[in-house]
Amino acid sequence: MRRLLLGLAASLWAMSAQAQEIALTFDDLPAHAALPPGETRVGVTARLIAALADAGAPAMGFINGVQTEREPDSAAALDLWRAAGQPLANHTWSHMRLDDHSVAEFEADVARNEPMLKRRMGQEDWRWLRYPYLAEGKTPAQHAEARAMLARRGYRVAGVTLDFGDWAYNDPYARCAAKGDAAAIAELEARYIAGAAASLAYARALSKAALEREIPLVLLLHAGAFDARMMPRLLAFYRSEGVRFVTLETATRDAFYAPDVKPSGDAPTTLENAARAKGVAVPVQGWSVTGLDGVCR
Repeated sequence: MRRLLLGLAASLWAMSAQAQEIALTFDDLPAHAALPPGETRVGVTARLIAALADAGAPAMGFINGVQTEREPDSAAALDLWRAAGQPLANHTWSHMRLDDHSVAEFEADVARNEPMLKRRMGQEDWRWLRYPYLAEGKTPAQHAEARAMLARRGYRVAGVTLDFGDWAYNDPYARCAAKGDAAAIAELEARYIAGAAASLAYARALSKAALEREIPLVLLLHAGAFDARMMPRLLAFYRSEGVRFVTLETATRDAFYAPDVKPSGDAPTTLENAARAKGVAVPVQGWSVTGLDGVCR
């Protein structure tokens, strides 16, 4: 009996110890969306870094080098990110949508970003690629050609398995802040956290249904002013749900991400695609960004 009880206790402890792992990734450094009055790109980045440090959370930042030409002062935000020990990787130079270009054009845009990454990352690994708009090609052939190109250049693909449309909140926030509309901002805050909660529940349920287990999730975020405002609350929410923050490297060691770690011509690595391949119905998302573009107009 004693052995049985000890075994049961060990099993329960192991179950409780298996926290949901999430890798945080931020697109569009050093400049995403509009800024509210009085804010700067460096200030936004500093607030993101502070929230990450308080939560003990590593994060990968994906850069569009063109922003340092459009907003020269924003280059300092990349230096600040690196000074905090957080890594940078490639989001293409101009945020190029692959579906609208040839693979040769896309490769040139990827390559144009590389000197900036080499200067800031030194000997550390920066060869991760996040597709702008998560667009991986308008045809299976283009998708496979792009993946082969990335493999040839030594890249891994940073797929996304957790996303609640955070990008859509940054421009409305800037407008509401300019108008001093505190009530509208409070509504944005509530909707943002509700979206994060709904998307986490969706991803965990879909992972169990499609894969019969929970995989580490890769969360898509953006380096915007509203994200910076909300980051302490967002990370606190995830921690309250038993989440453990891990690096992108750690999360993608899971076998689910194998087609990304060694880029192949397989369909994009998403939970939805995994569900379809298994014949599992993909549920309706419990969150939406519809109507945000009309807030504070």
